[in-house]
Amino acid sequence: MVRLRPKAEARAIRHGFPWVYVDELVTDRRTQALAGGTIATLEDAERRPLATVTVNPKSKIIARVMSRDAGVEIDRAWIAERIAHALELRARLFDAPFYRLIHAEADGLPGVIVDRFGDTAVIQPNAAWSETMIGDIAAALTEVTGVTTIVKNGSGRARGLEGLSEETVLLSGEVAGPIPVPMNGAIYMADVLGGQKTGLFFDQRPNHAFAARLAKGARVLDVFSHVGGFALAALAGGAVSALSVDASAAALDLAGQGARAMGAEARFATRQGDAFATLEALAAEGETFDLVICDPPAFAPNKQALEAGLRAYERVAKLAAPLVAPGGYLGLCSCSHAADLVQFRAACGRGIGKGGRRGQIIHTGYAGPDHPMLPQLAETAYLKSLFFRLD
Repeated sequence: MVRLRPKAEARAIRHGFPWVYVDELVTDRRTQALAGGTIATLEDAERRPLATVTVNPKSKIIARVMSRDAGVEIDRAWIAERIAHALELRARLFDAPFYRLIHAEADGLPGVIVDRFGDTAVIQPNAAWSETMIGDIAAALTEVTGVTTIVKNGSGRARGLEGLSEETVLLSGEVAGPIPVPMNGAIYMADVLGGQKTGLFFDQRPNHAFAARLAKGARVLDVFSHVGGFALAALAGGAVSALSVDASAAALDLAGQGARAMGAEARFATRQGDAFATLEALAAEGETFDLVICDPPAFAPNKQALEAGLRAYERVAKLAAPLVAPGGYLGLCSCSHAADLVQFRAACGRGIGKGGRRGQIIHTGYAGPDHPMLPQLAETAYLKSLFFRLD
């Protein structure tokens, strides 16, 4: 048993909020001695059962709600039931098994990410309980989905916050090389063992599709391209050319492999380098494009980084806007949950203005439906994409 402090808001838990912060829980010696990932019953200050939680005394999020049933048993069967519930949604949404299968708290498995690449699945166990029960998660995943290869990707900032070490390991099956992923008419190459995150970002799928609609007959610039996200979608949409810019040579090589798999290599080019420096260099070279998209990493991963992050988003917009041909389009993206849509939109507007341009917003995009949002947890609504038509 663990118990909320008298001033903690039990009502938030009853209404669906999934986290308990360390200053909200009674942290006596017994609680502090619990092993990370321990399953416990959460009680309110009057000792009334509230929920079944997983406890990690090393984390600022000391407890995560597993179920609002205080008597439930968290075992392989329970995990399989959650996975099956998530799979039913994805099977309705997508014709092929390439998607985010488990989106952490929003799918009822706190701190757990699972991306599916056909017969291969990549698990990111970002909470202590999922590290402890990784064998049960993998077994349940195989049982429910039939995947034959499972990779554990134990990397990233979230694991550090939980006091977990980094490791990427093949749990079952084999990985012969990058996996071709069909999406929006494009083909992406996912490096599930050595790539960034799980190897591919599925969250931008609807925004890639919107960009592809703008790309017919267009010259396209995709900055912070990773493995060709917007560029390859634009080529599938009929772009006459696409240039991918990224700091990672490995990511650009995978983008090139994707372009070849699509038969679009003649229309595709890459440029390795710092994004800001490359934007400045392209302007100095007098280059312009009909469609420019910038999809940077999270400049504001937390509240402490918010102001600096908003300045970075403003700078991206300022440097990118002059590269857009008159009447062309600019797409700007943020995956920072600390910067809300209003703040991000204002930063982009300031940057476009400082870049000497004026624009109208024609589309606001979010993560795809395989990345569901939990209404009580703002952090799950992290992705924002704004598309402007510039004068």
